[in-house]
Amino acid sequence: MPTLSPSRFYALVPCAGIGERAGTAGPKQYAPLAGGTVVGHTLRALASVDRMQQVLVVLSPNDSRFEGCVPQFAGWVARVGGATRAETVSRGLDELARRGAMPDDWVLVHDAARCLVRAEWIDALIDACVDDDIGGLLALPLADTLKDERSGRVASTLDRTGKWQAQTPQMFRLGLLREALAKAGAQVTDEASAIEALGHAPKLVRGALENFKLTFPADFDLAERLLRTR
Repeated sequence: MPTLSPSRFYALVPCAGIGERAGTAGPKQYAPLAGGTVVGHTLRALASVDRMQQVLVVLSPNDSRFEGCVPQFAGWVARVGGATRAETVSRGLDELARRGAMPDDWVLVHDAARCLVRAEWIDALIDACVDDDIGGLLALPLADTLKDERSGRVASTLDRTGKWQAQTPQMFRLGLLREALAKAGAQVTDEASAIEALGHAPKLVRGALENFKLTFPADFDLAERLLRTR
């Protein structure tokens, strides 16, 4: 059983996707942004967290661009990514275990395309979850009215009470997360979903609106402005 005092913290960044909706000329994580690249800004934030033992980036097996786009990165790289996010994260967890991470160690999985994350938000997640039996994730309570769509028209208005928008990092013990992903299958879209499928209730830790995931072309313009005005 996990102890209440973790020994180490690891960050795992799945970076094997292609970002089809982003409209970039290649994988969106390598798109230029505010004097660097999307993933470069992400990794700098993770590396600035003092309690982080190591950062592992999980790439596609045929990735040939990472080192050229992030030449200053001093963490771990593994070209073992899969066809889905869940497969990539699962293989990354296996890699962490091969490199000495223990089942009771915490793993913070973070999207490569959430490049506006700040070290203080990551520290807040660690502080909130370090003594929790399960772990948790950054998230935001929904503020907007939600509509169900059918053929481009509103079909109904959805109740937003108690609804939260999941962000990353998502922080769980390595052993528990490996088990959860193995049982949940390759189609889960975030780590918390796999943990929930085991019957657990991850902790919700309030994040920040600025910690959005770059998905559509307009997101890059907004991220550029935010990064340059920090």
